[in-house]
Amino acid sequence: MSAFVNHEELSILLAGAEKPILLDVRRKDDFETSPEKIVGAEWLDPSLVGEWGDSITQDRPVVVYCVRGGSVSQSVAGKLSSTHPDVRFLQGGITSWTENGGAVEK
Repeated sequence: MSAFVNHEELSILLAGAEKPILLDVRRKDDFETSPEKIVGAEWLDPSLVGEWGDSITQDRPVVVYCVRGGSVSQSVAGKLSSTHPDVRFLQGGITSWTENGGAVEK
């Protein structure tokens, strides 16, 4: 199982000097229904992780999130961790982030 961060830990990481690469990996339908992302995140289709996974830079930590931090983000984190040294998923996903006052953008 991949490592995780909670919303408080992610806030600290995002405020630090070495910000993680933040990837929104919600399923396409979920993203199109609710296109708000955590500030600074990039949406990437989780079903295509085999195509974009190797292009993620190795020099920064990576945090992925989905709607609730379940199977989608955990699966993507697992796949990325086979080639990337520091990948985590957001526990509770964007739902936990927004419920705890985390900033989002369109």
